[in-house]
Amino acid sequence: MGEDSSSVDLILASRSPRRIQLLEQIGTRFQIIPADIDESPRPGEPVSDYVRRIAIVKSTTVSEQCEGSTPVLAADTAVSIDKLIIGKPNDEDHAGEMLERLSGRWHDVYSGISITYRDVSVISVRTRVKFRRIERWEIKEYWLSGEPKDKAGSYAIQGLGGNFVERIDGSYSNVVGLPMVETGDLLDQYGIVKRIGRGQAYQRSDA
Repeated sequence: MGEDSSSVDLILASRSPRRIQLLEQIGTRFQIIPADIDESPRPGEPVSDYVRRIAIVKSTTVSEQCEGSTPVLAADTAVSIDKLIIGKPNDEDHAGEMLERLSGRWHDVYSGISITYRDVSVISVRTRVKFRRIERWEIKEYWLSGEPKDKAGSYAIQGLGGNFVERIDGSYSNVVGLPMVETGDLLDQYGIVKRIGRGQAYQRSDA
């Protein structure tokens, strides 16, 4: 559905279904214009710096496309363990390696959130997640479910992957892909009104 950006509160630089759903819960009316950028981490780049940098590049890229007429919100989420950034799996073997590394251990989930509108604001949020021990047959069955294929860390906490989570320290919605409280606070800084439960997304017709 097309929508004039002047009639929405902001633009979301992502087509992630999880981020769309979370932003709708905050209550904003927003247009979806995904950012097409290189998301490769730099050698030795700390994960908190990485998610902040990618979020900024996403929001500024889309803002330039829209000539700065509407606030642009962007986010990036990464899983980290052993000082490594764990991205999305390339195939079943890669997903298995990731989940075996996470099995029975704590790992970190970082999100960077950026708004570009006249200036640029960015924050990062960290959540710690503890997995129970995962059996190899569970990893196999989980892969066959299809859920891990496009997920950072090869799991979705809001889906079947939640069965692996033993404990969580921090924002749950951050692990899903958009920390609700912190994002709401950032929107407040730009005077973007939150209408709880009445948000709506508009897909750009040529996206």
